[in-house]
Amino acid sequence: MTYKKQTFSGTPPWIKGASPSPLDAGARAARQALYQGRLAFVYVLSLGLALLLWQGGTLLIAETPRRFLLPAPAEVATRLLKLLANGTLVRHTSVTLLEMSLGLLLGTVTAVLLGYALAHSHFLGRLLEPLVVVSQAVPIVALAPLLTVWFGPGLLSKVFVCALIVFFPILVNVVIGLRTIDPHLCDLFRLLEATRWQRLRQLEVPAALPAFLAGLRVGGTLAGMGAVVGEFVASSQGLGYLVKQGQNQYDLPLMFVAILTLMAIALAVYALLSGVERSVLRWRVQEGTVSKE
Repeated sequence: MTYKKQTFSGTPPWIKGASPSPLDAGARAARQALYQGRLAFVYVLSLGLALLLWQGGTLLIAETPRRFLLPAPAEVATRLLKLLANGTLVRHTSVTLLEMSLGLLLGTVTAVLLGYALAHSHFLGRLLEPLVVVSQAVPIVALAPLLTVWFGPGLLSKVFVCALIVFFPILVNVVIGLRTIDPHLCDLFRLLEATRWQRLRQLEVPAALPAFLAGLRVGGTLAGMGAVVGEFVASSQGLGYLVKQGQNQYDLPLMFVAILTLMAIALAVYALLSGVERSVLRWRVQEGTVSKE
């Protein structure tokens, strides 16, 4: 028996079924909009509850000697507006965002390349896996001073700290995504004499993409922590520097502004990567909808 060699293009061959009708797409969009509205309402409600608890805490200690330990929301908001007006917050935030972006890029590229190699080579996996695990057992706070000595107190050391934090969750997810591909699909591609590039583009990338994007979402959120840890060790700019400066001067409103800005950045990065994940994996939703019909 002979098999005719086929060329793959477009949609992965295991994704079959008719395209959803415009009516179904409209109903799905309406449900998505309703879900997003409810989610936004819950987020606003959660923020209001946090502000209420914060204000209540300041009132409880208002008449005690420790009242300076918890500034009121209005005081922090006033300091925030002042830092925005003179450009201080924007300048330090841009530095932290640059460190996060470069660290996320370096950690992601390294994790994807090494993860692909580990998933396809059992020998390499056994050789490097213990080293990767041990490297994550050392707290990043202990490694940051060493990286600062090696690469200096400038941008490079902060980028490496971010990359180290981002690297592990993405690496693990890439390896898991590649190692859990359906063996029947691998046999099918071998049977059809697919080239290595065709297998990568049509099988491995679509199969590992959900796990990779989930790891990227976690890594992107952790990148801010890496930047701040690096700025704690040695820096004259960045949000971590503002937190350190506020600590040294007992300037609690300044510390709150920097910490809240970091929280806002983390939420924005998480929301952005979640949106990218939903957009890129939309074909999985369509496939599930068609199969249910």
